[in-house]
Amino acid sequence: MEFTMSGRHEVRITTDDVGKRVSVRSLTDPGERAGRFTDTVGVLTSWTHDVVHITRRDGETVRIPATRLVAAKVVPPTPARRRGLPAAGYRELALVAARGWPPVESERLGDWTLRASGGFTRRANSVLPLGDPGLPLDAALDHVTAWYARRGLPAHLQVATGAEGTDEPLAAALDERGWRREVSAEVRIAGLAPAADAAQEAHAGHTAGQGAAAAVALSRTVDAAWLARYRRSRAASPEVTSVLGGGPSVWFASVPGEGAPAAVGRCVVDGRWAGFAAVEVDPARRREGLASAVMAALARQALAEGASAAYLQVESDNEPALALYERLGFAPHHRYHHYRPDHHDPAQQG
Repeated sequence: MEFTMSGRHEVRITTDDVGKRVSVRSLTDPGERAGRFTDTVGVLTSWTHDVVHITRRDGETVRIPATRLVAAKVVPPTPARRRGLPAAGYRELALVAARGWPPVESERLGDWTLRASGGFTRRANSVLPLGDPGLPLDAALDHVTAWYARRGLPAHLQVATGAEGTDEPLAAALDERGWRREVSAEVRIAGLAPAADAAQEAHAGHTAGQGAAAAVALSRTVDAAWLARYRRSRAASPEVTSVLGGGPSVWFASVPGEGAPAAVGRCVVDGRWAGFAAVEVDPARRREGLASAVMAALARQALAEGASAAYLQVESDNEPALALYERLGFAPHHRYHHYRPDHHDPAQQG
């Protein structure tokens, strides 16, 4: 990271740069080894009381006393996009993903959308903030908390970071108000045809010399057998089937198994986008390429409907899924984080 000009470090940011992406070099805490530096890249979310607040791509806010700044500068909003990936702005992708996982009930608060679905997944039971709520932030948060309390649900806000147009200032403001970040997920994108080819090749590699390729069945509707494999569907409740079945053009994939499908997956086609979700494999059948087979079958169907780009959402600590999607060519676009003001509810996921 280069900060020098004529051989000298310079701090080239001011309070006027709040909201911009910056790169900062600072001295570490006085208790650590003298002369040690640390580098931070993220959005300058505030500069108050001589403390610089920078929210990084992963949603963490770093607080640096201004007296420890050694060098700083404004940098481009986002890193260069990987060649071959579809062009995608944050707002477009956020709206497509929201349509692909629709809530049972929703209400607008300015540019925020409050979503509720009986507690089935955080995505369908959280606020999607895409602008100004039309109220001062504290009043908006009070309204959100009361709205969810009337439905017997905890209040969650789904806040994105890490791309141009995401909302690092809101993440920092929630952090300052004691809202806790519970779960983080990556939104990844890929070209649909390359992803389909990679999934097909991955499955073929697993089945070579090991028997026939997996038979993947596609259906427009979700049934009890499919739900028995999907770990997040506690029961076939109206909320579960409504969320899973909602979207412009929804397909469910399954690989036959004993008692329940050996693997399942879901895809929703929305214009040029194909969104993949709910890919699950029987633990006893892992490493057979079944997830790749499901992805390949769903991708082929989406291509037949005219889609050309793909996205998916995966929790940041799901290492097996991240490894699979990396092999299929899915690259990170941005992250989102679910914030809530109080205790954790382990029954609500996703």
